[in-house]
Amino acid sequence: MNVTPGSCTAEMPYGYQPRMRALYIATELVIAVLAIIGNFLVCLAVSRNKELRTVTNYFLVSLSVTDILVGLVAIPCAVLTDLGRPHHDLPLCLVLLSILMVLTQSSILSLVAVAAERYMAILLPFQYQRVMSPRNAQLALLVTWGLGAISGTVPLMNWKRQPANSDYCIFTCVVDMNYMVYFNFFCCLVVPLVAMLVIYGHIFLTVRRQLRRIAVARGTAKDPRAGTDDIGSSFAEGTTGGGADIVTGRQARDEVGKCDGEVRAGEEVESGIGSLIETETTTAFTKPGFRITSAGSAPADPPPRESNEAKSNRRTRQEMRKATSLFLVLFLFMVCWMPIHLINCVLLFCPQCDVPMSLTLAAILLSHANSALNPILYAYRMRSFRYTLIGMWRGMWSVRPKRQ
Repeated sequence: MNVTPGSCTAEMPYGYQPRMRALYIATELVIAVLAIIGNFLVCLAVSRNKELRTVTNYFLVSLSVTDILVGLVAIPCAVLTDLGRPHHDLPLCLVLLSILMVLTQSSILSLVAVAAERYMAILLPFQYQRVMSPRNAQLALLVTWGLGAISGTVPLMNWKRQPANSDYCIFTCVVDMNYMVYFNFFCCLVVPLVAMLVIYGHIFLTVRRQLRRIAVARGTAKDPRAGTDDIGSSFAEGTTGGGADIVTGRQARDEVGKCDGEVRAGEEVESGIGSLIETETTTAFTKPGFRITSAGSAPADPPPRESNEAKSNRRTRQEMRKATSLFLVLFLFMVCWMPIHLINCVLLFCPQCDVPMSLTLAAILLSHANSALNPILYAYRMRSFRYTLIGMWRGMWSVRPKRQ
């Protein structure tokens, strides 16, 4: 999909292919409808279920609002610009092209906010109580949308320097690829993605270390002569690999005592930590050491004879599931948006390389499909959200008025 100055003023840029364009537009419309309906249900579920109104979910709702706007505004704008419209109106063309970039940046910053919130909830629970208040969460949402608007509208700030011979509103004719690659891709996408990968990697390693130490402490407390314990079965969820820590029987008993005391102390801490997955509890680690606290409310009906060790182990597994689900949201975003950015890199660094039009349209569709896939991921991975939707569906049919 190489675009030369001449092709930007041609009668029909890119070589118009009616069948390909018709399939592309139809697919875009399907994605738009699915994105609007799915993400509207996400927002509706959070508004209907008070247990889902947590700080984590505020950021996920922000992400859902972004995806709704992708379906309502960004996709129609993409269809128009794909047809080369509007003609001979560079400022309006840049506005249409900037909308999707603004929404993309807002999505990335919302994901960064989710990762930072999970990091504080797990590793810095006492600071979390002070920092992640509802008011600060609302302020963070305003910042994410403000920064997204600023970074996404950079081409509008320099529109007079855009090529004057762009009669058709074609992305590669109007938007500078230096901006798309160096600023939009490297600075606004790669840097946040690397930061989020580091955050989730730290979370997973910390949770795995705690699970191992709990397993070793429980095993050696039962048998003081045993120095180590096989912990493979204790980490059945989420991660694998690595050897167990070695402690003595006396150290193990001390560790278990510390764990019990911290769990009892942590149960007194109240906060709004939670996610769409499990809203009743959240395990938090004060530091990379062994101490564990709970930053959520206790389950409604806990097992009557469940020990503190079992409680802490169960909550740790729940926290691992939360972090894993949120990481999958990030991973899905990365998979959907990387191809189109890589194509932009090819267009900038290899102008003579030929990128097929079909490949470019497929990459565009994949990036837009991310907005429709997020609600499916929520329903598949997040039980509280799934149960809320099922309850809403059943309630809608059960309250229908009977005919007289």
